[in-house]
Amino acid sequence: MTATGFDLTRIGDGLAFAAALDELRGALEQSSSVVVSAPPGTGKTTLVPPLLASRSPGRVIVTQPRRVTARAAARRLAQLDGSALGARVGFTVRGERQVSASTRIEFVTAGVLLRRMLDDPGLDGIDAVVIDEVHERALETDLLIGLLGETRQLRDDLVLVAMSATIDADRIAAVIGSDGSPAPIVSHAVPAHTLTELWAPSASPRLDERGVTRAFLDHVARTAASAGRELTRDIPSADVLVFAPGAREVSEIARRIRQDAAEFDVRELHGQIPATEQDAVIRGRDSGQPPRIIVTTSLAESSLTVPGVRLVVDSCLSRHPQRDAARGMSGLITTGSPRSSAVQRAGRATRQGPGTVIRCIDERTYAAAPARPAPEIVTTDLADAALLLACWGTPGGVGLRMIDPPPADSLREALAVLRALGAIDAEGRATPAGRDLARIPADPRLARALRDGAPIVGARLAAEVVALLSGDIRIAEADVASAIAGMRGRRGPDAQRWTREVDRLLRYAPPETPAARRPSLDDAGVVVALAFPERVAHRVERSADGATFLLASGTRAGVSAPLADAEWLAVAEVARAAGRLTAGTGAVIRSAAVISESQMEQAAGHLLTDRVEAEFVGDRVVARRERRVGSIVRSSVPVRVTAEDGHDAVRRAIRDRGLDVFTWSDAADGLRRRLGLLHHAVGAPWPDVSDAALLDGLDDWLGSELGTLATGTRAGRIDLTPALRRLLPWPAASDLDTLAPERLEVPSGSRVRITYPPVDDPTAQPVVAVKLQECFGWAETPRLAGGRVPVLFHLLSPAGRPLAVTSDLASFWSGPYTQVRAEMRGRYPKHPWPEDPWQTPPTRHTTRRTQR
Repeated sequence: MTATGFDLTRIGDGLAFAAALDELRGALEQSSSVVVSAPPGTGKTTLVPPLLASRSPGRVIVTQPRRVTARAAARRLAQLDGSALGARVGFTVRGERQVSASTRIEFVTAGVLLRRMLDDPGLDGIDAVVIDEVHERALETDLLIGLLGETRQLRDDLVLVAMSATIDADRIAAVIGSDGSPAPIVSHAVPAHTLTELWAPSASPRLDERGVTRAFLDHVARTAASAGRELTRDIPSADVLVFAPGAREVSEIARRIRQDAAEFDVRELHGQIPATEQDAVIRGRDSGQPPRIIVTTSLAESSLTVPGVRLVVDSCLSRHPQRDAARGMSGLITTGSPRSSAVQRAGRATRQGPGTVIRCIDERTYAAAPARPAPEIVTTDLADAALLLACWGTPGGVGLRMIDPPPADSLREALAVLRALGAIDAEGRATPAGRDLARIPADPRLARALRDGAPIVGARLAAEVVALLSGDIRIAEADVASAIAGMRGRRGPDAQRWTREVDRLLRYAPPETPAARRPSLDDAGVVVALAFPERVAHRVERSADGATFLLASGTRAGVSAPLADAEWLAVAEVARAAGRLTAGTGAVIRSAAVISESQMEQAAGHLLTDRVEAEFVGDRVVARRERRVGSIVRSSVPVRVTAEDGHDAVRRAIRDRGLDVFTWSDAADGLRRRLGLLHHAVGAPWPDVSDAALLDGLDDWLGSELGTLATGTRAGRIDLTPALRRLLPWPAASDLDTLAPERLEVPSGSRVRITYPPVDDPTAQPVVAVKLQECFGWAETPRLAGGRVPVLFHLLSPAGRPLAVTSDLASFWSGPYTQVRAEMRGRYPKHPWPEDPWQTPPTRHTTRRTQR
């Protein structure tokens, strides 16, 4: 260690990335932004920060995706530097901080730096920022890249280094570089130790409607214990690392291994255990201690090194946030891991020598897995991110250089949530209330529940509910109140994590008011409803298996006993599922609390409505006075419809059902078809009477009839003929009967109705269906619309059956008529079939009557 810098030679002793430091120095001479790509365990997280600190007097900030990795990286570097943790090297994570005035390198989580930047956008005193594990594409990391891009426009001296084990280096370099000049890329590869891949699929399914199955957890535990015994017989110093999707599964697998393999020291490693336990796992084991089986979540995938591991047992499951676009909800879901994650996990076994990975699936399932995880920004709820962007002054992230922009649909839903919370204004800018919520390290909805719930139910109960809903704690039977009661009396890891989170949240809770009720678990639902008012739910169906509830948002979801007996629920989480609990809804309630109707009104009062709802039922408007909570109808009674209420109902019906709402009389339909022909054939001034045009100009031609319908008159009683005549152009309207007459006089003297084509078929011709004998001697085919459109004749037999179709009468008499005559004269001998139709008088009668 030197007085001003770090001894990189000593720190880098034995680390592969030390060989790349000269290349990194050269890249930093060219550019203030650099992309570093190197495999896990090469030492980039240990060496890059002190290199940057040795180049400038300011502090270097290093972000990590998780608290445990930030603490571990800081402790490791301080140890190699020979300084005390919190002196030259420190860390800051949620709820814990070890730094001093002399700290040169500070490891933080991405969330800590994001909120720090809201108070200090210029990052005064910071000379460099290192964003580690960019490949994980965590939402907070993506946001950091965008915000730092703006900061660096104001501070060209701020150095930015993006690092990862596996990264789309060219893409990241383009984003963090300057316009037209991507950041230089420093890549460093090292020879990999041999990895043996084995497959151990379970005979039972991995997942069911409740999550990871018990049978699969048993299988993973047995596999780890059995393989661990074989490993340690050959390599006594080796440890086993087991990957599970979440903290609950980690605890379950660890408990099973402890029962069946007492010779192992079984440890858990995830973000919710105490920091001292995390640190003990990462430090490794001393000689003489029993071999370890470490059961972990994805945090050990690439962010930190667990020493001594030579065997990895991979469940090949991951847990990640997922937004349900159909229901506008988000939650944690468990799915098969992408192949990139499996490769990262397997690499844990070859850090210090040849290793083995056992994947608890078959090779076909592995090959069918997605290549890499989707960026969190495209799958998760964006309410927290949208609030941060609003506080930054870039609503929606407009103008920021980001790897991926926020998806429009997700962003729109997030902004709607924030407006409902009063966190942003109509232009998307953060309000004072929104800035207060942003300072609470929780989802904005939960932050609102803590802020508004504490004065009502007491700060501790509000904090207890929020801590439960924000943690990865399985809530038995989905009952939030029962889960809190159980946590209060327990001493297990879940209860300890929950208690620490409650104490942390209490620091952000507002003081209780004198009017606050004495805390009772019966009030837990109020806090849940304050966070998710659109999820208050009313029971609509009860069955032997459970009940179906309708949420204020319009979603239906199932739940089992004991919550199935409640009339009202405040729902915190709804997830997609299949099985009996969903009652055919496709959704199941994962966490909720019973709530009374009065409590519901207190928490979700802005969703309450009491108004007359008119709708078009059948062919008339009916009205009911309805009291609602969002989509939940609390009461509905029929009332007399008013013109104002009915007018909107008529418009909705016409918008949804089109002009089929009306009964079109022959006269109205005929007039419309005549106008349609003239519009297609002549054009202006004859109006467009297509469905689209009539719907667009509804008030121009149907104004008075809409008023009649609005007061309850049946649509079938409305005559549309006068309404259509309002569209007639004056003075051209006087030519209507000449250009498009209703009937056509044929040579026999009959006036035959003209069938005009549908208005949506501009190429069709008007049709006259008439007996063939009535047209003898007619040579010139009549034309309509001022001679523009020929009439199409359907020439009929005496019985009214079609014999020929023609729009050229002269050609018909000279040709096809001969064949028609030959076929018909024997069938209809009483009617005239002359050889020369030109010389025979037209008639509509038989031969004898004509002669008479």
